[in-house]
Amino acid sequence: MLRQYELVDRVLSYDPDADEALLNRAYVFSMQAHGSQKRASGDPYFSHPIEVAGILTDLQLDDETIATAILHDTIEDTVATPEQIEKSFGPSVARLVDGVTKLSKIEAQTENERAAENLRKFLLAMSSDIRVLLVKLADRLHNMRTLHHIPSEQKRRRIARETMDIYAPLAERIGMYEFMREMQTLAFQQLEPDAYASITKRLKQLNEGGGDLISRISSGLRLQLGRAGVQAEIQGREKHPYSIWKKMAERHISFEQLSDVMAFRVIVADIDECYKALGVLHRRWPMVPGRFKDYISTPKRNGYRSLHTSIIHSEKMRIEVQIRTEEMHAEAEYGLAAHWAYKQGKPAGEQGNHSWIRDLVDILEHADNPEELLEHTRMAMYQDRIFAFSPTGELIQLPKGSTAIDFAYAVHTDVGDTTVGAKINGRVVPLRTLIENGDQVQILRSKAQEPQVEWLTFAFTGKARAAIRRFVRHKEREETIALGRKFYDEIVRRIPAPLGPEALPEALKRLKLPDEEALMESIARKLIDDATVMDALMPGSAEKAGVKRRETGQREAISMKGLTPGVAFQLAECCNPVPGDRIIGVRRPDHPVEVHTIDCSRLAEQQDADWVDLAWGDGSDGGTARLTVIVKNEPGALGIMSGILGAHHANIVNLSLSHRDAAFHTYDVTIEVHDVQHLMKIIAALRAADAVSQAERTPAG
Repeated sequence: MLRQYELVDRVLSYDPDADEALLNRAYVFSMQAHGSQKRASGDPYFSHPIEVAGILTDLQLDDETIATAILHDTIEDTVATPEQIEKSFGPSVARLVDGVTKLSKIEAQTENERAAENLRKFLLAMSSDIRVLLVKLADRLHNMRTLHHIPSEQKRRRIARETMDIYAPLAERIGMYEFMREMQTLAFQQLEPDAYASITKRLKQLNEGGGDLISRISSGLRLQLGRAGVQAEIQGREKHPYSIWKKMAERHISFEQLSDVMAFRVIVADIDECYKALGVLHRRWPMVPGRFKDYISTPKRNGYRSLHTSIIHSEKMRIEVQIRTEEMHAEAEYGLAAHWAYKQGKPAGEQGNHSWIRDLVDILEHADNPEELLEHTRMAMYQDRIFAFSPTGELIQLPKGSTAIDFAYAVHTDVGDTTVGAKINGRVVPLRTLIENGDQVQILRSKAQEPQVEWLTFAFTGKARAAIRRFVRHKEREETIALGRKFYDEIVRRIPAPLGPEALPEALKRLKLPDEEALMESIARKLIDDATVMDALMPGSAEKAGVKRRETGQREAISMKGLTPGVAFQLAECCNPVPGDRIIGVRRPDHPVEVHTIDCSRLAEQQDADWVDLAWGDGSDGGTARLTVIVKNEPGALGIMSGILGAHHANIVNLSLSHRDAAFHTYDVTIEVHDVQHLMKIIAALRAADAVSQAERTPAG
């Protein structure tokens, strides 16, 4: 742990004008406030805020930010008050500390609700001062470094998942790739320990087998550039395990099929040398087509600049090369912090263009549940931008891939809700038309218009989708309540005696429902059965009428959007759709709606039936999936495959050997999975195993 004078000296070494007294006061205040508190590791709790401050001094951040890091846990974890912080350290530090304060005392029903509520407060705080984000990222990074000390596996996994879903993307969004990589690696180690161990082992074997391959390739690059008069620093590294795992899952390939597991950075004096170095490499080694990207002439939205290329170095080995200057390298590793506005004394309102943060805050107003909030914010954090204009010349920034309806909602929610059409560059176009850079977009409106559920098929931005879903959900609830009233009237007719005026109010009390609408909605959605409603209205009436209660566990675990509540459906056995698959329904008279994957070959036989656009309902969980797995013909291979399935909580419904030869055995495996993401994780884990040669989802149909 850094001592008081060591921390202050660090700050003064890069900022001689820093407020030394402020830093000393913060150190002493935090040390006294935390007192004898301990962390899970047994270390004094005070060591944590000091380590966080140390991380930020490596980024050479200003004195107020360092003081905030030292104080960031005092309000939540000690008896210190916001008033004390403001009195001792001023309103700016007090505001930052309040923004960073963790919200562990939030009472939420689910992990998603807790994560969403933390994110909600976090986004609102950092929208007014981006330094909140920098301190919070350093706080989370140190917590991840010490995560292994927490005894509860469930808590470790929860923190790791939140880090992977929220904090690592935020670090990436502002260009802090070094933070992002370390967070992802530490989170991946907790979330997928077997895959992490397997990939780490493969990387070690690759490096040992090549005899320090990275060092040899670095020397070769340096020699070739030096001969051409380009003085360069070469940094080589293996790609981190999570990055490799992600590529294996996305490309559906094994570790051995990955051709670019190493990356090299060529750091030169200036921009001219960047392009000169690129020419040297391309003349000496073949480049991989389609892999060159010029982020110097066209930087990423987060300010990232580099030349990217991939070359075939030797023995058909592909390596990725990033060419940049020293300044670009600092920005690439630490992003926003590398050219922090506060070092130049700029006020909070001049932090540069962080409109993406305002987009996220706007989503908060329209996302009705935590799942939507998390989905839309993740979406907004990852997107690149395009620029379009209104007829009055107003500049509207949108994510690449946005349509005319997204433009309408970007102008204002009321504009989006009443949109009937659009003109792009003077030409009338459908609302699903993609917006291009420089387009002039005019939105056509009508007061009689309202959002349509079909818009969700082409709305792209989180803001637009959240607003549309909110309206559609409200309308669906009205229709559901109306359907519930029809079912309620049928239930009442089955009660053997007339009901008095107090029957319904008393039934609501017995069922613990707030109002009549909640009862009607529960009936329509089959959350309560007929017998329960009858007995709530008139105790004992269900038995007299011969109506039985539904058995526990009989409620459908999967729900569908696109079907009227109560309409029967079944999952097609030919393609075994699981939650997350794109699906469509086939409706025939006197039959349940049959749900198929969108690419099921059997759909060609259903041209004469009615087709229904469907989507998985909220909370849909579970389904069966078929896999084809080829394992090596060696002792223990089948056990390894079964062990992977068990470790990923996939119940084996059926297992059969479909083919065997001297080298390999092919198995047809049917398993129960939660959703398509769960299935993809299982397939990726199988592919990462040494004993497994190939693992694929059995083609639909």
